[in-house]
Amino acid sequence: MISDGTAILGLGNLGPLASKPVMEGKGVLFKRFAGIDVFDIEVDSESPQAFIDTVKRISITFGGINLEDIKAPECFEIERALIEQCDIPVFHDDQHGTAIVTAAGMINALEIAGKTLPEAKIVCLGAGAAAISCMKLLVSMGAKIENIFMVDRTGVIHSGRDDLNQYKAVFAHATDKRTLSDALQGADVFVGLSGPNLLSAENLLLMAANPIVFACSNPDPEIAPELAHATRNDVIMATGRSDYPNQVNNVLGFPFIFRGALDVRAKRINEEMKVAAANALRELAKLPVPQEVCDAYGGIQLEFGREYIIPKPMDARLITVISDAVAKAAIESGVATLPYPKNYPLKSVDDVFNG
Repeated sequence: MISDGTAILGLGNLGPLASKPVMEGKGVLFKRFAGIDVFDIEVDSESPQAFIDTVKRISITFGGINLEDIKAPECFEIERALIEQCDIPVFHDDQHGTAIVTAAGMINALEIAGKTLPEAKIVCLGAGAAAISCMKLLVSMGAKIENIFMVDRTGVIHSGRDDLNQYKAVFAHATDKRTLSDALQGADVFVGLSGPNLLSAENLLLMAANPIVFACSNPDPEIAPELAHATRNDVIMATGRSDYPNQVNNVLGFPFIFRGALDVRAKRINEEMKVAAANALRELAKLPVPQEVCDAYGGIQLEFGREYIIPKPMDARLITVISDAVAKAAIESGVATLPYPKNYPLKSVDDVFNG
């Protein structure tokens, strides 16, 4: 796991040393949930190319690389270059982990609302690494790019703007919408990957029936769940926080995605593997929840519905279904170099060491 510390969650660009606590904490999650040993490496690099060169030179030491806390748009180029130059999985979790968990929850929420992804009008507030990756994965899973409206600090991303980088430009439309309020008129889905309190009650009222709101800014969401539910009783709400239902948490993805990729010695984590992970996570939410999972969350009863669209991190079945789906997708898409593991599907982290 490697970082230059240019985009530390909630803190921004504080440099590589400041990223170390985040890296060490994430390393514990890799070990706890998937039995993966992690080396955290902080790189004091003067440019994206210097970072790329450093990672490339040391990559032969490792089975996979998780890029962490790297700012956009540099993170896109860094990841692309390393995927091309390395023969091991390179994965920017801040992008793709968020995208996978968001896609799983959103498709389930749309199903509950009686809607489909190809038909949904989606508004994304934020156009950084996570936001762009989320929208790209949704398109891979069936969303129509013409139904996606991204909003950055300047306003709606549209084809008349001359200030867009190549990554934002993919989502530029010929439209007369210019503000968040314009974009939200009749929208089915709001995805917030921006900052706190940017979605007002008035904006929420502009959305279609059974609006889906993913307010994922941490630690404070784009709209407080209390305000959202007080404004509309038909809203389906998710946040990035553990003290509300439907937490969009990357730990639902990255440990098990890497577990599946490593166990078949995949050369990369491709789109097929990401889609497989999202679908496995989505389907798990529909299954009966074991009592021990409910007990881990204070004994609340968890059942697929408006307040349970995404599994909980303490669900031991995550390693079973996601690692298995990712490993199979790697084999089927031709990036695996080992056959399906004999100890699969894994029943627990203990099975990792008994294969």
